[in-house]
Amino acid sequence: MSELDIIVDEPTPPLEKDELVVVTWNINSIRARVDLFAKMVRKVKPDIVLLQETRCADGNFPSKTMVSRGFKHIALNGRNGHHGVAVLSKVPIRDIRADMIGGVDQPRHVSAVVDFGEPIRLHSLYIPAGGDEPDPEINPKFKDKLAFVDGMVSWGAEAVGETSLLTGDFNIAPYEHDVWSHRQLLGVVSHTPAETERLEAVRTSQGWVDIVRRDRPMDEKVYTWWSYRNKTWPGNNRGRRLDHIWGSPTIADRVTTEILTEARGWEKASDHVPLIARIKRAG
Repeated sequence: MSELDIIVDEPTPPLEKDELVVVTWNINSIRARVDLFAKMVRKVKPDIVLLQETRCADGNFPSKTMVSRGFKHIALNGRNGHHGVAVLSKVPIRDIRADMIGGVDQPRHVSAVVDFGEPIRLHSLYIPAGGDEPDPEINPKFKDKLAFVDGMVSWGAEAVGETSLLTGDFNIAPYEHDVWSHRQLLGVVSHTPAETERLEAVRTSQGWVDIVRRDRPMDEKVYTWWSYRNKTWPGNNRGRRLDHIWGSPTIADRVTTEILTEARGWEKASDHVPLIARIKRAG
């Protein structure tokens, strides 16, 4: 597991606003999309950003740039390669953790606590994509994916005991209208029953609230990812909802969400778009 890199510049005053704005985003290489990150920040004005697929070792993360933009509190869990997660915060964070889940020894989780009237743990989670063939006997990437989600059974049971948001790129579209064609994608990695049933079992057994779907009709098509094979935007709009915001029962009713769909059409876009969580202060 990578070491955590925490940067704290000068002291930051306590957060006194009534709403905490949190963004989760698979940015698909932070160094390649620093300017895109800045564009998102100007538009959304988040207090905290949770990133997945940073694609760089901690020592190569553009931390000075982030500090210059107000994100003075940073927790990283990354190595060279296609993984890596981060917490970037304008307000103090503490009790930082990076967990290995399901025995998958890759930097796919980091979390931290922010005090916002109460301690709230924010998780940045990056479930393995799983490769192309949905057969764990011949595809080790899919085997790792299933092991990771299976590992969430015990891991998540502890995590949901805190007031927390579990966010990130889960690489699973669990429901019929989370994909452009349920029938055609049942045998495609990200929507196979082996994945969707496991993820839903984790969520329901532990009491997590899928906030994005809670606030939208189940028969409404909701997407957060569109393949790069779609050369035009929005093109045929064949998307999938791979990115998620789950809330523990102690906080879910104080959280609303938005999907920044327009970001998929930005120049040099990630294939994922940012999700925005707005958390109301308790009381």
